[in-house]
Parts: sequence; structure tokens; C-alpha cells
Amino acid sequence: MDLWTIGTITFDWTFLTALFNIVVINVILSGDNAVCIALAVRSLPPEQRKKGILLGAGAAIVLRVVLTFFVAHLLEIHFLKLVGGILICWIAVKLFLEGAPEAADSKHATSIMQALKIILIADITMSLDNMLAVGAASHGNLFLLLFGLGSSIPFVIFTSNLLSQLMEKYPAVIYLGAAILGKVGGEMIITDPFVANLIANSIGYREMFQYAVEGLFATGVILVGKIWMQSMMNRQKNRPSLP
Repeated sequence: MDLWTIGTITFDWTFLTALFNIVVINVILSGDNAVCIALAVRSLPPEQRKKGILLGAGAAIVLRVVLTFFVAHLLEIHFLKLVGGILICWIAVKLFLEGAPEAADSKHATSIMQALKIILIADITMSLDNMLAVGAASHGNLFLLLFGLGSSIPFVIFTSNLLSQLMEKYPAVIYLGAAILGKVGGEMIITDPFVANLIANSIGYREMFQYAVEGLFATGVILVGKIWMQSMMNRQKNRPSLP
């Protein structure tokens, strides 16, 4: 980062273009995080959901500010995105189990701390590309970098609130949210440097293969969640009742 440009606000064409690019990046890339937050607070009591969304989004942004300075190097580490993608798929299945309308009889109450833990783990994992894009668009200007990371807060909060309300009114939206997280997990796995090099050397039509993998993971998390849910319901039915 060029120390001469730290905090400089010039309002010239380069500065304004970078500002616009950062806003567009946030709009495009913050949607996945909003979906995860909405799913994570889905099982909270209604009066605690807004608090969970505010805490989750705020804590995630603080972590992004710290990690942005290291993200360019993190993305080159083999197996990091692979492990992160598997973790996101696990979180997608877990959130689907907690939020799916069919699991109403087997759901357990979720605390704000439990939701916050899920939000932070998922945000750190999913936001690597987002942080790298904002860091590149800021061109070494610390003001633009902090603006880019901070301006995603209102967008994520607004979108999370909207999605949370939609999930409450239309539980089928939970299926869409889980599928989106599964797709993100598949994308992370397939774009891990080790996996990408392996594919480049052995598989043609890489883009088509990547789309197929993303679709497989999008549907896979729902199928795994449904099978797991049915198994839990069967165990509850077969459990002997207390006298």
C-alpha cells in the first residue's frame, strides 16, 4: 500500500470511479453474506432477530478490516478455500435443518451467541474474494478501503432483515438460501488453487464443469439436509415414551 495515498480524498475521476466500483462490488458480493445472516437468525425469537443481524454484520465488518490486509496472500494458500467451501456446505446443511418448515417439531431454540458464531465463521470464509476485490478497487487508498468495508454494513443489514421477513412469511425461501450457500461452497472448493490446477491438467470445459459442481452442491446441501432431517424425525418417533 502506498503510504502517500493513505486517507487522501481528491474527488477526481480516478477517485470517483474507484468509489463507484467499490459500491458495485458490495452490492454484488455481499448478497451471500446477507443470506447466511438471515438463515442464522431464523431460529431466534422475533424480538432478538434485529439485534442478531446488527451484531453479526458489525462484528463481521471489524474482522474484514483486519483480514483485508492479508487476504491477497491467503487466497494463494492451497486447501484453504477447499476447507472453507466444505465448512460453508456444513453450515448450509445446519441452517437448513434449523430453519426448514418440516423440522418445526425437532428444532431447538438458537441463542444470539450461537447465531453470531455461525455468522462470523461463514463471513470470514465467504468474504475472501469480496475483501480482495475491495482492496484492489481502493488502489492503496485507506479511506476507500475502509469506506468499501464499512459501506457493506447497511446493505447487508437491510438485505438480511428483508430475507428474514420473507423466510418467516414464505418458509420455502429457506430452500433458496441453503441452495445459495451450497453453490458458494461448491464454487470455493472448485476454485481452490490445488483443485483448480488439478482440473486444468485433467479436465476440459472447465467453466461447464465448475457450473455443474456448483449446481451439484446447491442441490446436495438440501438433499443431505432432508435425509438428515428425516432420520432425526424417525429417531424421535421410535424413541420410547416415558411412563
